[in-house]
Amino acid sequence: MLEHIELFFKSIFIDNMVFAVFLGMCSYLAVSKKVATAVGLGAAVIFVLAVTVPLNWLLDKYLLQEGALVWLGEEYADYNLSFLSFILFIATIATMVQLVEIIVEKFSPSLYNSLGIFLPLIAVNCAILGGSLFMQAREIETFGLALNYGISSGIGWFLAILAIAAIREKIRYSNVPAPLRGLGITFIITGLMGIGFQSFGGMLTGGGEEAPVEVENTTVQQMESEEVLPNDPEELKKEIDEKEISYNDINK
Repeated sequence: MLEHIELFFKSIFIDNMVFAVFLGMCSYLAVSKKVATAVGLGAAVIFVLAVTVPLNWLLDKYLLQEGALVWLGEEYADYNLSFLSFILFIATIATMVQLVEIIVEKFSPSLYNSLGIFLPLIAVNCAILGGSLFMQAREIETFGLALNYGISSGIGWFLAILAIAAIREKIRYSNVPAPLRGLGITFIITGLMGIGFQSFGGMLTGGGEEAPVEVENTTVQQMESEEVLPNDPEELKKEIDEKEISYNDINK
């Protein structure tokens, strides 16, 4: 369970598709002028990533990896079809994007018209393909983690485009210097947001302190922090004098 929670928050905030690896920037910049449009495209990206990443995990696990075809028989154990990864991944993505396009056109014609060419272009959106390739490169072990990664990566991209769309709607009425209007101020805000998201990098790096090592019933921590002093006043005075002499010798 902890592994799922860690992957979920890490994919949204720390390894955000936009702010960490700068994938899907074309759609991010072009469709972020209005919040309503950004929400529609962001929801489509979440759906496509949530479906394609686990599907491509299944393809990679049982078809593409070296030895993945062993379930067909021992004679297929040496087959390696990893060179087909890009082709099959893109085919899966294109199929899901076509399904999304049909659904959006059927149930929300206004959103379909506002998204324009960028809805079918999800098929070649590098953030979508990047989700499947990162899943493969990180060797995600289970189908559940692959589904988690797809959904959380989509949510991270959704939050990025939603945030920049809300900001761009507000700064439209602000006194932005003429040379920075449009994409100029958008790039600056994106950089600042990226810095803000990267600040979550230490959120999952905490851990418990290591237990001190015991040495003859006395821990190392106690030996470093505590000094055993003699009870006899004469011995204590003698020890202090010896330390002062050693200190004076060092200074000389």
